[in-house]
Amino acid sequence: MRGSEMLLAVAEEGEESTRELLVPATNELVWGTVAFVVFALFMAKYVMPIARRTLAERTAGIEGKLAQAEKDRAEAQALLKQYQAQLAEAREEAGRIRTEAQAQRAEIVEEARVEARTEATRITESASAQIAAERQQALAELRREVGALAVDLAGRIVGESLQDEARQRGTVDRYLAELEATAARTPETSGTQGSGA
Repeated sequence: MRGSEMLLAVAEEGEESTRELLVPATNELVWGTVAFVVFALFMAKYVMPIARRTLAERTAGIEGKLAQAEKDRAEAQALLKQYQAQLAEAREEAGRIRTEAQAQRAEIVEEARVEARTEATRITESASAQIAAERQQALAELRREVGALAVDLAGRIVGESLQDEARQRGTVDRYLAELEATAARTPETSGTQGSGA
């Protein structure tokens, strides 16, 4: 039994040491409490105000940045709307300018056509007048030459010289009238013969 008594004594000693471990000594408990109160007061008086101020500053900074970001976003939205309005206005202006340019182009083309027609008519009339003048000049010269030849020929045939200018003109005019009448009849005759054939 001696062994069991020993065991029992060891067990009782273990319970006391276990109790000592769980419940601290009174002086340790007092000094621990005083140190904790001093530490808590130090924290409350010095550290917590700094932490609150830093936290407040950070909160204010974040809120300021959020407000600035919201303001910037609103400005960006306003600028975007203004840009879109200006873009729509520019597109409308470009369409108007394009329409005006097409109308001006049509006007210019029409003016050029009218001018070209006018110029062509003027050139045609000028050419016709020049041709008519040249024709008249050629006919007059031809009459003179034919008249001179006719007078010369008539003078040789008749044997007398026609010196009288009035008589020469009358003779030439009669001869030319006969030639014109013959020339006028000749196409009719050839036209009739052509149709008869």
